[in-house]
Amino acid sequence: MTNLSIIASSTFGMEALVKKEIKKLGYEITEVKNGRITFTGDLKAVAEANLWLRTAERVMIKIGEFEALDFDQLYEGVKALDWPKWLPENAEFPVSGKSIDSQLSSVPTCQSVVKKAVVDSMKEKYGDQWFPEDGPLYPIEIALYKDQALLTIDSSGTGLHKRGYRDLTVTAPIQETIAAGMIYLSRWDKDRILIDPFCGSGTILIEAAMIAKNQAPGLKRNFISEKWPIFDNMLWAKTRVEAKKAKKIDVEPRLIMGYDHDPEAISIARYHAKKAGVDDLIHFQEKKFEDFSSSRKYGYIITNPPYGKRMSDQEEVEALYKKMGEKFRDLDTWSYYIITSHPNFEEIFAKEADKRRKLYSGGMETHYYQYYGPWPPKN
Repeated sequence: MTNLSIIASSTFGMEALVKKEIKKLGYEITEVKNGRITFTGDLKAVAEANLWLRTAERVMIKIGEFEALDFDQLYEGVKALDWPKWLPENAEFPVSGKSIDSQLSSVPTCQSVVKKAVVDSMKEKYGDQWFPEDGPLYPIEIALYKDQALLTIDSSGTGLHKRGYRDLTVTAPIQETIAAGMIYLSRWDKDRILIDPFCGSGTILIEAAMIAKNQAPGLKRNFISEKWPIFDNMLWAKTRVEAKKAKKIDVEPRLIMGYDHDPEAISIARYHAKKAGVDDLIHFQEKKFEDFSSSRKYGYIITNPPYGKRMSDQEEVEALYKKMGEKFRDLDTWSYYIITSHPNFEEIFAKEADKRRKLYSGGMETHYYQYYGPWPPKN
């Protein structure tokens, strides 16, 4: 099946990164909107996107799009789409929805109308009056925006940030897709030392190590579309084998280091790194930030320090940011990249960022402050 319209969803601020990843996979971008990048491809493209996209949230198949000013129009538009092409008789197809700036503002009613229209379409195809829904899962979404209805089927299942390596948590962990985006935006290269002095459960460093190894982020998890009969029996398996073969095994270890004052966090980080298959690249160590220093040159710091959400934490966090500014500025050949929701970070840090980018981490508005150091001299 060729010329599918495939949508990779993303959090706000990550669209350009997802677009770049899709292009790297070799697929043509047809549209970029807030939180949504559409491209064309075949069924293998669906599998590759799920396995390889580091900064996307989900991979969805676009079934159709049309104007829907009332419920009759919505019903007829949905019923006219070729649902039996995708859904077998025993398909489980829950319907979720959202509506923004549209006349059809009742999301539950829209979901009910879509469900009925899909069932009626399947009745005509299969000649049955009732469907057991005890087979493969096909989550359908109706998204209404300014009276345009977009119908999609989610091919991922659990969000793509769930890589399969992180099953233990610490306070305020950063989402894997955001961590990967931070690495991409920093333009870190695997030949440069990378340190996270507030590594927590190790997510930023694990994502960096996976990039260094060219390890597909989806290799250690499953996707609901793997059970869809529309896929050739071996297509998913072949795509996984290709991804495994693309993984590099000759990457130099011990250039990636993580520190944290909490011994439990360090233990969790080591566990996650081992589960992700990158523990050979990362050195974790219990260390207070007050003791942080480095004699190395031209390194990178990429970190997610404490934010201080509670008023009682503000004074302590701001003292930490001030100390960060003092220590990082001493590393005059280094580049450092910091994500935080604190509105006065640059003022407290005592240095204006070369570039800042708004990102939403866990639904919270944050800014990614980027401080560029010099490039190392060429040999």
